[in-house]
Amino acid sequence: MKVKEIERRFHTSTIELRASTNGIGVLFGYAAVFNRYSQNLGGFVEQVDPAAFNKSLADGAEVLARFNHSDGALLGTSVAETVRLGVDGTGLWYEIDLPDTTHGRDVKALAERGDLRFSSFAFRTMEDDWGYTNEDFPLRTLKAVQLVDVAPVVSPAYRDTSTGLRSLADRFDLDLDETRKAAEQNKLATLLHDKESSRAHGHEERLVEGQRETHPSISELRAKVDAGVRRAESGELRLKTVGR
Repeated sequence: MKVKEIERRFHTSTIELRASTNGIGVLFGYAAVFNRYSQNLGGFVEQVDPAAFNKSLADGAEVLARFNHSDGALLGTSVAETVRLGVDGTGLWYEIDLPDTTHGRDVKALAERGDLRFSSFAFRTMEDDWGYTNEDFPLRTLKAVQLVDVAPVVSPAYRDTSTGLRSLADRFDLDLDETRKAAEQNKLATLLHDKESSRAHGHEERLVEGQRETHPSISELRAKVDAGVRRAESGELRLKTVGR
């Protein structure tokens, strides 16, 4: 089975530096916030379901903490318990025991000055759903994800939504290139409504075809009645002729 692509999302949040009795400090923040619409991701918005991380956390799969999602800037891991994760009414929170390394000290200094304002999480989508916002804008809901890493980030420049668009195309049986083009033109809603309208029209046509077999039209019924009358009249005429 093909391995699902890694996606990344971010949001603006307060990142706290807390005192630690073991290490140079603890970084606390929210990697994801539940039921909050994202920015426009290229023709659609996204929200995270409160149960999205449940299975990933229960399975105990390793989750990394990497500054700016960089392999060269490891801050901690869940396996070593230098990263702790949990969910509450707000979202997915993380605590990182900052290491006494170049990157650890840099992150501490940036947090102390208030320069860190964004948190992010990387994930693979296991289950999602599609619908519309109250403003009739395409809405993707992340229902279950495999968490890969959490991170404070400096520049929230993660707008690669190709996996989301592929999911949308699969969900509504759309051509992927057509979906991407509609997203670039910010016309995804129009494409989806056209597709749904076409499906509804096709369903009506199939329904009418099926009804013809068991529910003939009035004109068809009238033709059958007229034919029956003519047969009856013909039979009556033959009977009278024989009787004479």
